[in-house]
Amino acid sequence: MTIKQTQYDPTIHSDVERIKVESNYLRGTITPSLQDPITGSVADDDLMLIKFHGIYQQDDRDLRNERRKQKLEPLYSFMIRARVPGGVASAEQYIQLAELATQYSNGSLRLTTRQAFQWHGVFKRNLKTTIAGINQTMLDTIAACGDVNRNVMGNPLPQTSKIHAEVYEWAKKISEHLLPKTKAYHEIWLDGEKVESTQEPIYGQTYLPRKFKTAIAVPPYNDVDIFANDLGFIAIVENDELIGFNVATGGGMGSSHGDETTYPRVADVIGFCTLDQVLQVSENVVKVQRDYGNREVRKLARLKYTIDRLGIEQFKSILNEYLGFELAPAKPYEFTHNGDRYGWMQDENGNWHLTLYIHSGRIIDNDEAKLFTGLLEIAKIHSGEFRISPNQNLIISNIQPEVKDKVAALVQQYNISIGDKESPTRLNSLACVAFPTCSLAMAEAERYLPTFLDKLEALMDKYSLQTQPINVRMTGCPNGCARPFLAEVGLVGKAPGKYNLYLGGNPVGSRLNKLYRENIGEPQILEALESILENYAKQRESNESFGDYVIRANYVKAVVNGLDFHQ
Repeated sequence: MTIKQTQYDPTIHSDVERIKVESNYLRGTITPSLQDPITGSVADDDLMLIKFHGIYQQDDRDLRNERRKQKLEPLYSFMIRARVPGGVASAEQYIQLAELATQYSNGSLRLTTRQAFQWHGVFKRNLKTTIAGINQTMLDTIAACGDVNRNVMGNPLPQTSKIHAEVYEWAKKISEHLLPKTKAYHEIWLDGEKVESTQEPIYGQTYLPRKFKTAIAVPPYNDVDIFANDLGFIAIVENDELIGFNVATGGGMGSSHGDETTYPRVADVIGFCTLDQVLQVSENVVKVQRDYGNREVRKLARLKYTIDRLGIEQFKSILNEYLGFELAPAKPYEFTHNGDRYGWMQDENGNWHLTLYIHSGRIIDNDEAKLFTGLLEIAKIHSGEFRISPNQNLIISNIQPEVKDKVAALVQQYNISIGDKESPTRLNSLACVAFPTCSLAMAEAERYLPTFLDKLEALMDKYSLQTQPINVRMTGCPNGCARPFLAEVGLVGKAPGKYNLYLGGNPVGSRLNKLYRENIGEPQILEALESILENYAKQRESNESFGDYVIRANYVKAVVNGLDFHQ
């Protein structure tokens, strides 16, 4: 077998490749950067390297101008992301994570669309203490960001506990198998023994060309948005037994405004693997991307572009060569929706599961609800798990029957939503963080989405559509963190108060949407949507989704192939 080797070439490769090569396997100058008392930031090269350790440097953009006037540097702080395979944490872990948020961050926890916990507003002086605290819970932050395989997602609550337990174990196995092997993380953050050299058997010296995302879905639920991932495993269950997975490759949401060489893409299902082949498939898809991905232009470096450049058949041929065998033909499956199931549910073991609605995943106390305090009190009496949904919600899981009434009383006491008062459209909405901390944000998202939904819901009430769920996703930029390009209504920030309006995704997450109006503000967005909603109310067919209607009515054309996204 001939394996293509990745060799760093400074004459053609991006500067990020230089940083990785010179980093001594992700060490760089992170330690002296942390010790520098003159600035709240880290050295320029370390800005890239800390991502591999689960950290992004940010600053409060609301305060930039004022601090500039005062001749102060930006108010730098850091976002820390924990790696939580399958999104499952124990109640005991949750208590410790929440306490870290109280002590060292802005007093909130955030649930991500990739089933991870995030802390925002951590100052440099508190980074090491916070990360050490996370590790004491038996979670960590390594590979939560960076050019490696990131947190492996899994369905948080399929109907069958047995299948969920198996899928969860596979999420953990894949995550551990694809972890970087460098000891840099333990040296820097946990004062581990220093090791002179570390080999990376999967990633090599240059790691991957870009980030790599993996998820596992259990049909009929596609809440992980399996087709938005570089690598997806679709569970195949026969006679109540998990027999293997269909393999999907090449999904991804990011693009760049005004650059038609970039585009979102839904993954291709390329075959079926048995359980004993899962880790081999995971490793070798990563290795193909390692060796064939674009290291010259980072915006074209994701696996989706590698596959489209090679062609799907050549990609499969290369993968088969790396594997030493061919994947079997894909098996039949069906997805019915990609949302959450709110409220109480009892499983076959008699335990209860309660899915909460949490706006944009932000766990914080405010005037409406004491969510942060309430969840902490629930965790103190709960012996089960807290499961993060891919839709930024939280499931209090495996509640013992004798504790159920106590949990219900605390939910009511702290005014925590279980999804029984919000509209179906609000329950199907997602937003990224955007302002004030994300450096990529061009427009608001998390802070603005509730206001926008108030006005959209008024329009839907006007046309008697209040019970119709419409999937709405809003991001501050086209990087795609809230997976806006799979939404029935996608709003992607273009400038302050301006968005590109995309229409035509479907409720199961298998079709891209398409640009309908460009660079428009709230009045124009609502005007455009009202006209379509009015016609939808009059013309929709039985059980026809909004996304399907806008395509049938020719407002936009259906997009299945990412190469057609801009056509």
